[in-house]
Amino acid sequence: MRSLTCNHWVIGDVHGCYQPLQRLLNALPKKDHVVFCGDVINRGPDSPSTMQLVWSLVMAGRATWLRGNHEQAFLQSRSDPDLTNPNPWLTRLHQLPTVFCGQGWVATHAGFNCNGHPDLTIREPFWEHYDGSHGVVVIGHTPRPDVERHGRIVMVDTGAVYGGKLSAYCPETEAVVQVEGVQETAAAPRKRTASSLQARPC
Repeated sequence: MRSLTCNHWVIGDVHGCYQPLQRLLNALPKKDHVVFCGDVINRGPDSPSTMQLVWSLVMAGRATWLRGNHEQAFLQSRSDPDLTNPNPWLTRLHQLPTVFCGQGWVATHAGFNCNGHPDLTIREPFWEHYDGSHGVVVIGHTPRPDVERHGRIVMVDTGAVYGGKLSAYCPETEAVVQVEGVQETAAAPRKRTASSLQARPC
């Protein structure tokens, strides 16, 4: 979905942080379109309410929810076709796209592989070898201390579920809006930096 009359805000991994998400949405312009960069679910304190809130925005045309590796894992763990009817979330999550295309930029959960296809778990091979063919790429997946730009890659997961911030990034203006995340609920993720990691062949 694209809009010619509004900006877009790409939100990093929410991971069930319902109250921070409410605060962040209240701080964003209501006419702008929100793109959730995947991993809306799991780890945090209230995934059910978070999923319902995000889905209601999708149904209202105000948001796009991209598939992350946690949504993918949820689907794979419930792959029995007989479960689809009793659980409407399986149908909904199956519908999630993996890429959102803007003007000169795209959002996806983690990056693209060597063949240019979205990869929901990729890290270093994308960071080290991205050739700019998709324009600016806005990703989540790897928590950072703050929103960071590395060449034509913007990383917007700022670890809300680990006691960091929940961030929204506007590709049109490069503005950033942030709110405090939840109290730390799990072991902090291993730190990674795009600049210090050794390049690996894709």
